[in-house]
Amino acid sequence: MADRPETHYAKTADGVHIAYQVLGTGPLDLVVNHTGVSHLDVEWEEPSLAHSLRRLASFSRLIRLDWRGHGLSDPVSTKDWPRLEQRAEDTLAVLDAIGSKRAALYGGVQSGQMMMFFAATYPERTSALVLAGTSARFAWAPDYPWGIPAEEQDARAAWAEEGWERGVGLVRHIAPSMLGDPDFGSWWYRLIRQSYGPGASVANTRLVFETDLRSLLPTIQAPTLVMCRSGDEFGGPNHARYLAEHITGARLVELPGIDNLIYVGDGDAAIDEVEEFLTGTRHFSETDRVLATVLFTDIVASTDRAADLGDRGWRVLLDDHDRATRRQLDRFRGREVNTAGDGFIATFDGPGRAIQCACAIRDAVRALGLEIRAGLHTGEIELRGDDVAGMAVHIAARVASQATGGEVLVSGAVPPLVVGSGLEFEDRGEHDLKGVPGTWRLYAVAG
Repeated sequence: MADRPETHYAKTADGVHIAYQVLGTGPLDLVVNHTGVSHLDVEWEEPSLAHSLRRLASFSRLIRLDWRGHGLSDPVSTKDWPRLEQRAEDTLAVLDAIGSKRAALYGGVQSGQMMMFFAATYPERTSALVLAGTSARFAWAPDYPWGIPAEEQDARAAWAEEGWERGVGLVRHIAPSMLGDPDFGSWWYRLIRQSYGPGASVANTRLVFETDLRSLLPTIQAPTLVMCRSGDEFGGPNHARYLAEHITGARLVELPGIDNLIYVGDGDAAIDEVEEFLTGTRHFSETDRVLATVLFTDIVASTDRAADLGDRGWRVLLDDHDRATRRQLDRFRGREVNTAGDGFIATFDGPGRAIQCACAIRDAVRALGLEIRAGLHTGEIELRGDDVAGMAVHIAARVASQATGGEVLVSGAVPPLVVGSGLEFEDRGEHDLKGVPGTWRLYAVAG
């Protein structure tokens, strides 16, 4: 399965070009948009989201699009910011372009509202509806007391216009468990910046709070699955229960967790529910567990470099970085698993080669004027098709997040495995790794 699908364009009746991607060859068509903030390429940079999309594509023909004004699609004026009707027309244009007569729709937050509107307006084109962490109405009202009060709506519009607090504002509401994760925060900030500008962000935020679809819910005919996380304060149980009570025959599933973004945390549990709802079965695959060394790399200060170079210049430099990294992976027999943000995830069957490869990547990209940080851990991983999972992967990511620019950092599990190799290490002391029990001693590769 391709890592990133090719982007194509559909043209709407009013001449707007809508970017879309298609992945998978399953028997059902599935349109997915998790939040309404979108950039088709940038979304692939977050490992948890990429994993979620690949799993969905394993049992469907997965269809994703940037609505007008978003991401890779044609820009629009903020005074003409698209309403739900126009976004539904954009979706229809893409479905027509790929020859899809009926599709299941899967959306969260604002995109969930568009999916509800589409299902009610075009029942003949909708085979099923999946709603995750969304609501018919997000604003407070006397008859909707769990909505967001007017003063908080104004506050959210304000930070949308003033630079999005480097993305922290929205992360606090939709992915609170990731607040301490600098990689996720950097990716989210980049996603918002690439999705649309601050004026559009204000228009989009206002639209969220102006939308009220409660009267529309009883007209939805498609089989509907409503999901939420029990501790989600943004689009959680109260909103989900209201939807399930007012959409005929809707099924409600409440999952543990505090995040609104359904792919954050235990995203596989949510996809299990979606797969069973849409196909009637759950695919319980046997996972192979093997011992491997996992390498994470990441470009230091990538956001600043991208701002200095501009989109085109940054893309050229990033392509050079990717080619240099892949040459070293080939040289040291590493297996590229995925690209994560502005770096790579790779596995090796030997920790010595993994360390040598990390150092070689560092030196190669320095010639391009880039600095990376790298983290490694050796442990048992789960093989899930082309992807990897398990605590060892999580630990390697956390080790990388502790590294400074130009540093290759390893967990305490690695040095004993390369005794006699000539590699030398400098003790970096004990560290708490987010989400990993206990403290971990880390070592920097010397020289």
